[in-house]
Order: sequence, then structure tokens, then C-alpha cells
Amino acid sequence: MASYSDFKYFTVNSPAPFVAHVEINRPTKLNAFIEAMWLELRQVFNRLSTDPEVRAVVLSGTGERAFSAGLDVTEAASENGVLSGADKLDGARKAAKLRRHIAEFQECISAVEKCEKPVICVLHGISIGLAIDIATCADVRFCTKETRFAVKEVDIGLAADIGSLARLPKVVGNLSWVKDVCLTARDFGAAEALTVGFVSQVHESKAAALAAAVKTASLIASKSPVAVQGTKEVLNHSRDHSVEENLRYVGVWNSAALQTTDLTAALLSGIQKKKPTFEKL
Repeated sequence: MASYSDFKYFTVNSPAPFVAHVEINRPTKLNAFIEAMWLELRQVFNRLSTDPEVRAVVLSGTGERAFSAGLDVTEAASENGVLSGADKLDGARKAAKLRRHIAEFQECISAVEKCEKPVICVLHGISIGLAIDIATCADVRFCTKETRFAVKEVDIGLAADIGSLARLPKVVGNLSWVKDVCLTARDFGAAEALTVGFVSQVHESKAAALAAAVKTASLIASKSPVAVQGTKEVLNHSRDHSVEENLRYVGVWNSAALQTTDLTAALLSGIQKKKPTFEKL
């Protein structure tokens, strides 16, 4: 995917038709994030969101040791880092500066969730802190059996503010377990993540997990993009609204979406017993 070759910290390729594979690419630092990386993450997923050649996305980390070790705290605590405290602004002005920084950081990570295309996150090795923020933005999560998870922020003296505390309770539906892992910052493994529903599949190796993710993404990409993208939109709306509000929303959404030719193509494929093809969206 030549149009994505301008990114420094992410590689993007296409392992199957209409499937994009995005890899976090800072393996020498365990894919830990610096500011330039989350700014690039937003650019990557904003571009994927409207790319007609992409219908599903797989997100993983390069290297064998980590999906991501979270925030690069060494860089963040450096003289010019957000956690340094080196500036001499008064409290109100420093708070305004931090608030704007946090809002932009949140927006960059939320680009994964806001991407119109379904995103399958493949976690392996060390997957802590910001890795959880990113994973909870994804639509589907797979992992390897040796993945080590943790919501690590209390161990560096802060409440997680980039999405874990907002999304994790809705992802797993178990507030007691969420408070357990968030208040203690303890590690949890693949078996526990599967039990509470944080991940939907556990695989023997990174290669096996990636193969399964590409297979799932390919299946999604074979469906009507109008139907798939509409389903993601309505499910995300459902998560944050009442049943009545969501029924009204999907009614308005489908009043436009049902006019697609994809509906006829999908119905006829069942009758004619042949695989349907759908135009790009």
C-alpha cells in the first residue's frame, strides 16, 4: 500500500483483498509510544477510514516481545516531555496546556474507534498501559497465550486518561473486575482476558493470531461495505445509548442505507448460490 509509505512509526500493507494490516513499528523500544507516534496513529486511521480500497483493518505490533509497552515514560518525563513539570507557568495556565494536550492525545487514540472500517487488534507479549487504551478502541481483540496485560497507570502516579477507564467497563461488562485490575495495576494473562471477554480468541503464537485475524478480516471484507460499516456504527451507538434511542437511530440510518444496490446483490447471491461482489464505498 504505497500511499501509506510516508509513516515513520507504522507500516501498512495488504495481506488480503480489501484488508489493511497496520503494525506499530518501534520494536527496539517495545513499541512504546512517544507523541509523534500517536499523532501518526490518528493520520493512519483517518486515512484508512475513507480509503475505498480498505474494508477491514488488522492492527498489531512489530517484534516478538511486545504489542506495546504503553507510554514511553522516559521520553514523557524528559525536559520537554508532558510529565516533566519543567515549565514555569502558573497553575491555571499549566492546567489549560495539559487539558489541551490530553484532549489531543485522546482524539488520536480514539481515531481507531472512529475509523469507519472494523478493526481487529492482535495483542502479544507485553501489552500494558496505552496498549489497553488502543485495544479497547478496536472492534475485535485476539491475543496469544503468553500475552501479559496490565492497566498500569496507577503505578506511574496517575489515573488512566486516554480511554481505558471509559471503555474497559463497557467492553467486559464486569465493573468489579475492571476496578480490580485498574486499582491494583496487576498483570493478567490471556486466559483471564478470555474469561471476562476482553479478548474473543487466544492463539498459540503471534503468527497464528495474525493468521486468524487476517482470515476474520477477509471474511468481513467479503461482505457489503454498506452493511458492515453501518453495523459498526449502530453497535457503537447502541453501547452509549438506550434501546429506544438506538432503535430510532438505526431507523434513520437504514432509511438511507437500505437504498443500496448491495441489498439486491446479497439477496440474489443466496438464491443463485454464487458469491456476491460489492462496489467500493
